[in-house]
Amino acid sequence: MFARPLSTRGLWSEIGHQFRHPTGTFGRVMGRAMSVINRRPNALAIEALDIQPSDDVLELGCGPGAALAVVAKQTRGRIYGIDQSRVMLAQSARRNRKLLSEGRLSLECCHFDALPLGNASVDKVLAVNVIYFWRDMNAVLLEIGRVLRPGGALSIYATDASAMRHWKFASTSTHRLFDAAALTAALKEGPFDGDTIAVHAVTVMGLPGLVAVVKQGAAAGS
Repeated sequence: MFARPLSTRGLWSEIGHQFRHPTGTFGRVMGRAMSVINRRPNALAIEALDIQPSDDVLELGCGPGAALAVVAKQTRGRIYGIDQSRVMLAQSARRNRKLLSEGRLSLECCHFDALPLGNASVDKVLAVNVIYFWRDMNAVLLEIGRVLRPGGALSIYATDASAMRHWKFASTSTHRLFDAAALTAALKEGPFDGDTIAVHAVTVMGLPGLVAVVKQGAAAGS
């Protein structure tokens, strides 16, 4: 699994980096784990988006593609999955091969601050357990604001910092941690000032989590 044996400290660091950017055999294992770990977070974040039958939906950090499959049951619109890991995109493609063959789903490998979509091209944006890795938060939020249509919405799920700060793999070298106040402040620093921003506390598998929803104003996104 590894090129050479790792110390315990090195193992935790490797796990943190694999969550950030899954690669190789370990990355494929992480992808299978994410399908289970993110099941409830996906459900909560998708529910918060209030997807309509004609909505075009983008998922940032689509991972193994489990959420994309759920979204496809709620809309007849176009679905876009973006990830920085080709290992994750391969898993997503296998899981959603029917959607790809029907032309309903597009998968792209790219950075979140340079989305391969036109202005005002989607109605909803989903981001589950990925905000920790947005080093240039404002650049990513600006891109989200650019691709969202007026009246669109963004839904983010993150495990609360009160739990994550005890996880050895979630170090500052790989993860940025958020409590409700920090997540609200980060979103207000983006292009959504004046739009509706709400952060709700939830519990997932006994752990504190956050679901943030940004509803873009009708005149925004142009």
